[in-house]
Amino acid sequence: MAMNSDPAAQQPTDSETAGAVARPPLVFAAALALGFVVDHLLPLTFPISRPGMAHDISAVVAGALILGGVAIFAASIRNFTGAATPVQRTRPTTALVTTGVHGWSRNPIYLGMFMTYCGIGLAVRSPWILILVLPLAVLIRYGVVAREEAYLERRFGDAYRDYKARVRRWL
Repeated sequence: MAMNSDPAAQQPTDSETAGAVARPPLVFAAALALGFVVDHLLPLTFPISRPGMAHDISAVVAGALILGGVAIFAASIRNFTGAATPVQRTRPTTALVTTGVHGWSRNPIYLGMFMTYCGIGLAVRSPWILILVLPLAVLIRYGVVAREEAYLERRFGDAYRDYKARVRRWL
């Protein structure tokens, strides 16, 4: 594969986007729906029985994951809105957001989505939803995050590289 050495050709245009394989909220919703369908067609026993302390603990963990995930997601959206940059990845990014929750995770929106997704899987006691988190994570990591990181590096250069060096991708 030949590399283009023309710097002008490597600069993002005002209409360029990250080119993610799909919109992440739709990917999470599809994985959740698939988990429910597969649960119905090929039911698996949830490893924690209903009555008992383990069930109570899993319910508390599920609630905490859902509430925490929604809070992180909402804080991330508020950061983007405050920076006047679009959340929707079908439009060009206009600002590099590095403060608030973006100061401790480069992908807090997706982190919030994963937490909520896993919380729902626990709450509805669905082994399939929880199993599908692995292929979902691979798809988000390589089909969305990798493309966004490459785009942001082209768009913001050293500012993004510095941010990437000091803030972890997830936690």
